Amino acid sequence: MGAASELSIVQSEVRNVLSKAKAAGVLRMAFHDAGTFDMDENSGGMNGSIVHELERPENAGLKKPFKVLEKAKREIEKSQQVSWADVIAVAGAEAVSLCGGPSIPVRLGREDARMPDPEGKLPEESLDASGLKRCFLKKGFSTQELVALSGAHTLGSKGFGNPVVFDNAYFKILLEKPWASSAGMSSMIGLPSDRALVEDDECLRWIKIYSADQVQFFEDFKSAYSKLVDSGAVWRSG
Repeated sequence: MGAASELSIVQSEVRNVLSKAKAAGVLRMAFHDAGTFDMDENSGGMNGSIVHELERPENAGLKKPFKVLEKAKREIEKSQQVSWADVIAVAGAEAVSLCGGPSIPVRLGREDARMPDPEGKLPEESLDASGLKRCFLKKGFSTQELVALSGAHTLGSKGFGNPVVFDNAYFKILLEKPWASSAGMSSMIGLPSDRALVEDDECLRWIKIYSADQVQFFEDFKSAYSKLVDSGAVWRSG
C-alpha cells in the first residue's frame, strides 16, 4: 500500500473518533509524547512512550485522549500496522485542523519505544522565560518556535479565547495580561509559563507578530509542529 493511502486511512479513523471537545486533550498528548526529547542525550521524543507514562503527574488527564485514540488504532490495525507514535502525531495535526487551524502534513513510519522515557524532561509549567528558552533549546527549538508552539494553548480551558477554536487569540490575550487585574476569573488565565513569555523581550517580539498576523502564526506553528513530531523519532526501515 502506498504511503499516501496508508496516511489517509490513519487520518480517516482518527477523524472518526475526534471531536472539537476532545481536540485539546489529543493535541496535549502529542506535545507530551514528543516533548521528552533531549538532544544531548539523544533520548525521548515522538516514540509512543506516553502510553507507558500515563500515571505521571504531568500527564494527568491524558487517559481520556488515550482511550479515544486506542479506538482509532484498533480500527486502523484491521487493515494495516500503525505505531502509537504515528497515531498520536497524526491525531495532534487533525485536532488542530478540525478546530480551524492549519492543515499539517505528517509522515508515517515512526517506531514505538518499548519502555517509558526518562522522567523530568517536559518543560515545567512554573518555568520563567529564560528557563523555557533553555529547555526548548535542549530539544533543538528556537525562541520563535517556542512561542509558536505555545500558541497551542489557544485550545482547551486555559482561558485563551474560544476553547474549541484554533486561532491567534492566545497571543492577543497574552498582550492584554488579564491576570494582572484582580477581577475574579481573569486571574486564572494561563499557566505561569504562558505569563512568563510576555515578560521576555525576544518572546514578546514574536507574540506581537502572531497577534497581528494569524496567517504567519499558522505557517510557523505548522513548521514547528512537524519538527516536534519528528524529533527523536526512530523511523522504520523499508
